[in-house]
Amino acid sequence: MDQEAKQNFNKAEIRRTLRELLANMTPASRHTKSVAACALISATPEFQAARTVMLYLSTPLEVDTAPLALRAWQHGKTVVVPKVSWDAKRMVPVEIASLSSDQLRTTDKGIREPVAGNPVPLSFIDLVVVPGLGFTEDGHRIGRGMGFYDIFLAQHEFLGVSCGLSFEEQIVPFIPMLDHDVTLGMLATDRGIRRVAMPHIAR
Repeated sequence: MDQEAKQNFNKAEIRRTLRELLANMTPASRHTKSVAACALISATPEFQAARTVMLYLSTPLEVDTAPLALRAWQHGKTVVVPKVSWDAKRMVPVEIASLSSDQLRTTDKGIREPVAGNPVPLSFIDLVVVPGLGFTEDGHRIGRGMGFYDIFLAQHEFLGVSCGLSFEEQIVPFIPMLDHDVTLGMLATDRGIRRVAMPHIAR
């Protein structure tokens, strides 16, 4: 088994453990921790300075980003979310103006995305809030294995800050990294903010 195969095997084990952890959290605990994590990230200079914030539309087991979207709109920020092109294996950032159910749909892969909306250039996005199954304190991330966020964040047009958002329980000591995996600049949980690199505030 070569090195990349070994790393993928280890990632599969980490994913299994983290999926079990998330499934065992109670809805009440997820809600309380989501509110706390969103409050902490919204108080950061990076969020406050951002004019355009990209969020993910959370699934039931993830940190709920709804409080963060509402806070962004309250402060006059533009909110964009990913719309996935599965064939092209890429995400298009699309502006949304509400979380109304008639504006969103759930794909056959269980991902929520906007029904319609205007694409936003990557260079306009100041802060991307990134989901994941697990994170390390030094900005490494393990997702669901599709690679969409790694591809998105590696684009030269993106000049903003990348911030992982998770429950504190999702912090793990080690995640095997491949060459195409992107290290995040920040990490926000219900317990606090961790910065990995010098933050890039508003341009």
